[in-house]
Amino acid sequence: MRREIPDRSTVMTLTQIRSFIAVVQHGGFTAAARALSTSQTTITSQIQTLEHEHGVELFHRRGRRVELSAVGVEFLPIARRICSDETDAAALLRDSGALQRGSLKIGAVGPFHVTEMIEAYHALHPHMHLSVALGNSEAVLRDLDQYTCDVGVVARAFEDPRYFTQRYASFPVIAFVRSTHPFAKRATITLGELAGEPLLMREPGSTTRRALEDAMQAAGLTPRVAMDIGSREALREAVARGLGVGTVSKAEYVPDERLRPLRIEGDPVETHIHVCCLSERRDSRLVASFFDAVARCRPLDA
Repeated sequence: MRREIPDRSTVMTLTQIRSFIAVVQHGGFTAAARALSTSQTTITSQIQTLEHEHGVELFHRRGRRVELSAVGVEFLPIARRICSDETDAAALLRDSGALQRGSLKIGAVGPFHVTEMIEAYHALHPHMHLSVALGNSEAVLRDLDQYTCDVGVVARAFEDPRYFTQRYASFPVIAFVRSTHPFAKRATITLGELAGEPLLMREPGSTTRRALEDAMQAAGLTPRVAMDIGSREALREAVARGLGVGTVSKAEYVPDERLRPLRIEGDPVETHIHVCCLSERRDSRLVASFFDAVARCRPLDA
């Protein structure tokens, strides 16, 4: 008689596996049914289906007694491992949904503003693992698009409907000079005076530079850019050595005895920090939890 080859695409179910384990643990179909609060017919059907669909015999029936077959003996530890993994998976999803475990990946344009956001989030969700990747706004958006970060902290809003953006805060831009500079004894500087000084500026497209260039353009002024410098630390050192005048967001200014900060007079020159995510993920519990935490430390603008 030709034996029918079982369909290898058949998928066994967790219910079948649990029934198999219960029969082994309780020594029979009746006891297994009692333990699982179901009928013996159901248990028998689950085991028979499992055996038939895979062309194996898991038990030898000895009257009312059952004994594991050789295949059943090999299958038992695998079945137990599957059920254990299913329990772990359910716990992972449950805890992740409750934000009791898991990770949140943040992309940010700089460390200063995101640090207080991290502090606020950690206070609410201490079991979550946080990671921060620093880069410019374009890099943050790319990471959002590629799902390599969950939320972003960027320096401008975006009209692109793919992104949901909320303003976090605005910060004034200040100038700073070497302590021996003629302006060092003053508290303020005008845009006109600033335009006449050799300016040490961040790379084109940086937040602070864009804010200053926009303000000067509105005032009909042209900045005298002496040097482009790609990091805040290097720019600060260059100013301290007297190579020119620097500008920075007030929130990011680091006091240094070699330097003197100057408030820019007139209409405010400001940078704006925004929190963003993919629009499609706005209602994700993970993403929403970050917006909620940030709003607690500083109310987000609608």
